[in-house]
Amino acid sequence: MFESNYIKIYAGSFIIAQLIFDKLDEIGINPILKDDNQTGLTAVMVDDYQSLIEVYVHKDEEKKAIPIVEDIISRTTAVND
Repeated sequence: MFESNYIKIYAGSFIIAQLIFDKLDEIGINPILKDDNQTGLTAVMVDDYQSLIEVYVHKDEEKKAIPIVEDIISRTTAVND
């Protein structure tokens, strides 16, 4: 059911996912964050492990959400360049 009604619009770092989540929430879109981070990793593995956070929105909100995601990614990429 989840996969049939929701679409992944971003997968990446927690910080950017949180920016996207907050901005979408501000404009009335209810995004869902999915973190497949494995619990119980050893200390040695934690430094090498970067989990991908996924952001999903309902299919009906995709067209409204995508420009927000693109804007945030372009702004964060410009800062890092």
